[in-house]
Amino acid sequence: MLSVLIETRNDEEGLARTLASLVGGVVEGMVREVIVCDLGSTDQTAKVAEHAGCRYLTAGGIGAGITAAKGDWVLVLEPGARLVEGWADVVADHIAHSGKPARFSPARGARKPWFRTLFSRRNLTANGLVISRKQVVASQGMASGLQAFAAGIRTVSLPADIWPAPGR
Repeated sequence: MLSVLIETRNDEEGLARTLASLVGGVVEGMVREVIVCDLGSTDQTAKVAEHAGCRYLTAGGIGAGITAAKGDWVLVLEPGARLVEGWADVVADHIAHSGKPARFSPARGARKPWFRTLFSRRNLTANGLVISRKQVVASQGMASGLQAFAAGIRTVSLPADIWPAPGR
């Protein structure tokens, strides 16, 4: 089963959108838990997480979330990212047949023109990250930061779409 980790800072609206897209995976039994790793929010992020039944961590960032995760696999998402219907079946199939880390494909309407990608700073977690908890622990977790960790991972692309968080 899957532990979903979302790192936030004043992202109450984005968190709500992301949590709504996870409902299908919860209903199907794919999602074991959702852990919100907060980096000092002053808005209503904590209340959104609490009302949705998430674990809410206020210290340690995503590294603390990895330590607290109970699932064998971890899905890291940005607040505001939305998974497209059917994602849970694709992830279940991937976990059953592959041990490789993976990312979702950007939804057709979310893809940037190739020339914009040449000159923009690449966000390595925009398309989510599915990885076994063992692989994260073996590579010393995410102590150096989420983007640095994601940069060192070779992933495969899942045949499921994601709408990346706007403005990230």
